[in-house]
Amino acid sequence: MNCLDKIFTPQIKRIHSGKVRDSFRIDDKMRMIVVSDRISSFDNVLNNLIPNKGAVLNGITNYWFEKTRNIVDNHFIKMIDPNISLVKEAKPICIEMIVRGYLTGSMWRGYQKGKRVFSGVEVNDGLSQNTRFEKPIITPTTKEEHDREITPEDIVKEGWTTKEIYQKMEEISLKLFKVGTEELSEKGIILVDTKYEFGIINGEVILIDEMHTPDSSRFWDKSAYDKDSLKVDSMDKEYIRQWLLNNKKDGIVPNVLPKEVIAEASKRYINIYEKIVGKEFEVYEEDIRDRIYNKLLKAGLIKDGFISIIMGSPKDMEHSKKIKSHLDKYDIFVDMRVVSAHKNGERIPEIAEVYNNSLEPGCIIAVAGRSNGLGGALAANLAIPVINCPPFKDKVDMMVNINSSLMMPSKTPAMTVIDVSSAALAALRSLNIRRLKDLFINEIEDIKESLIKADKEIRNS
Repeated sequence: MNCLDKIFTPQIKRIHSGKVRDSFRIDDKMRMIVVSDRISSFDNVLNNLIPNKGAVLNGITNYWFEKTRNIVDNHFIKMIDPNISLVKEAKPICIEMIVRGYLTGSMWRGYQKGKRVFSGVEVNDGLSQNTRFEKPIITPTTKEEHDREITPEDIVKEGWTTKEIYQKMEEISLKLFKVGTEELSEKGIILVDTKYEFGIINGEVILIDEMHTPDSSRFWDKSAYDKDSLKVDSMDKEYIRQWLLNNKKDGIVPNVLPKEVIAEASKRYINIYEKIVGKEFEVYEEDIRDRIYNKLLKAGLIKDGFISIIMGSPKDMEHSKKIKSHLDKYDIFVDMRVVSAHKNGERIPEIAEVYNNSLEPGCIIAVAGRSNGLGGALAANLAIPVINCPPFKDKVDMMVNINSSLMMPSKTPAMTVIDVSSAALAALRSLNIRRLKDLFINEIEDIKESLIKADKEIRNS
């Protein structure tokens, strides 16, 4: 299936991986949010991806962000891919503002067990499941490894935020819930409950994360809601939750969904997108990673390829700089690292995860002196080309290094190029990028023409 789990690129630093969203640093004022097709339930990420889910969540969130700027500003800048948005950097307030219009879900499960106070809010006795509250209530929780209910008083006392900011968050949340309730009602949807998250930019409270999506909210079909029997028809992630609950074994919910449940979940996500946004959801046939690569390239966020110069020691820096000087004029991303095959080789799998799964084509130039174990260790773990370009102190060092660099173990296809300029060009050509191929064709023609010209001058002299 054409789904998105994670994206990898050495060109943009990943700063956080959540259950569904990954954040990348662009600069001090902007980050990139990638909304994956991962799905979580009951505080657990399932071992399945739901096709088109990430694009649905991203599209719905940005739809609401644009519609509610008159109530509160948000961090959204622009969407550069169906799964990716650029957002303003904000200091997050680690509190989820959960607004509830009905007694259902986890709140109902607690209520059944006799609980009557939720995050400091007292609920009357004698209520039934799916009963509508006279007015929406807010039950905030902390954003920690395991979220917990917390009262407004404790939010201030524990230092999560100030009393003034919390009151503003509460006021904004109720306004947003009112707007969402009214608009969704016109579209045949009941906004049952939802969560809002906030951050601070220049001292001002802004909206962040997601808004009124089937992951952050509970939706019911308005036409199916029976006010007498209180029966409901869910239009959100509840379909997944209920399947998991119905298929528990020994009290443990499954971590894998069957194909038919995945297909139905994807269909439901697309349907709710079309109802909310009011337009047909576009399904892309292009491989999702190729599409994202092209979008990031077009947005100027990445170069079309990378070359990583990996040194065995900081002493190899001068040699590595010479290689880099031959790469710089080709407008390629150059990543420089120090990794010793013998002293901190445990870092190689971490590097391999990024390089092997990178969106863009890449190549490694290994720079290590004497007994070159680095090139072999890299080639054994990487699915991209590895070129040894060893530095030499003297003739003895040269012979030892050349022998060790050429004599790689079996199934470790590291090549060896001695000249720094040739190593750089070999790495560039291995990327097989059309733009570079055109440059090299022109360079080759220029060299031929200069030789022909020199030959003529010599013969005519």
